Amino acid sequence: MKIPFKYIVRNLGTRKLTTGITVLGVALVVFVFAAVLMMAYGVQKTLVATGSDENVLIARKAANGEISSIIDRVTADIIMTLPNIAKTPDGKPLASGEPVVIINLEKIGAGGVSNVTVRGVSPQAFSLRPQVKLKAGRMFKTGARELVAGTAIESRFAGAKIGDAVRFAGDNWTVVGTFDSDGSGFDSEMWGDANQLLDAFNRNSFSTLTIRLERPDAFPEFAAAFEKDQRLQQFEAKIERRFFEEQSEMMAGFIRILGIFVTVIFSAGATIGATITMYAAVANRTVEVGTLRALGFRRRSVLAAFLTESLVLSLVGGFVGLFFASFLQLFSISTLNFGSFSELAFSFALSPSIVISSLLFAVAMGLIGGFLPSVRAARLNIVSALRSS
Repeated sequence: MKIPFKYIVRNLGTRKLTTGITVLGVALVVFVFAAVLMMAYGVQKTLVATGSDENVLIARKAANGEISSIIDRVTADIIMTLPNIAKTPDGKPLASGEPVVIINLEKIGAGGVSNVTVRGVSPQAFSLRPQVKLKAGRMFKTGARELVAGTAIESRFAGAKIGDAVRFAGDNWTVVGTFDSDGSGFDSEMWGDANQLLDAFNRNSFSTLTIRLERPDAFPEFAAAFEKDQRLQQFEAKIERRFFEEQSEMMAGFIRILGIFVTVIFSAGATIGATITMYAAVANRTVEVGTLRALGFRRRSVLAAFLTESLVLSLVGGFVGLFFASFLQLFSISTLNFGSFSELAFSFALSPSIVISSLLFAVAMGLIGGFLPSVRAARLNIVSALRSS
């Protein structure tokens, strides 16, 4: 015979203080757990949004990121003769050879400096990335030492607003506009003329080459032609979205491992709290348990009732923690991108898998915290329990 669920729910309300403390403890742990996963997912979402399935990014093999890759102009010209590359209206390959460098800028308010990515682009870069749109000011002029700043750079760094001058490579570069890339990693970059950037750093090689395919499903044909050319054996072609997704994996993984390690430590306190609460429930309801056993309820029914009570407490705490964690989506923060060693701004992001993982984590705390007290309740002797009154 099973114990009615309403009996379990009614008992939760009789111990408001201990119940509230337990729910709060679980909620805080779930909040931290969800926040960590949302942070890692936010980084991944931002970097993946940087790439496109229609573009191919070519970099040197074994390069950890764009800043450690080198493609000389001769190689770039060879690549642009391969088949399946889209053309501009005037018949030129739709491609952009891009030098990527890191400069230091002072952060607003926080003090100190941080690394910022400066990307040299060709005029075709904006056709390759239609999500990048000028927000204010004007676009930089080809042949001039001018920059446009991503929205995240403009809001977080001194000297990155329109009209300001940024000094690097022995010269002043004027910020003439700001752009928005719909939440992608480009928002954390500054863009300028590729040739001017190469000249300023006395370089003759790009970091990467990005091209647009004639159609998204043409990549296998392009990749086959690329791999067949012996002159390109030191380089690797990847779908642009896949390239940036791989860049996010190490950073997101590090955030998850570190955050979950800290969360597990915190969860020990919440689990102990749940255990104390359930032991107190058993002690206060010894006569009730004896009565239930005398009425014919089996030990496993008593165990299931107390264990369900612990699970309900943890689930309520889990939902409360998730509710408050969902508001983190309204905030944007920045951190160091391990792939580029530069500033990356991103927003917390919630997904169905994070919701499920957080609730399962709460259930695990409830099971661990409620198991021993539930076993104790189930093993109470009927006569001894009734006599304790």
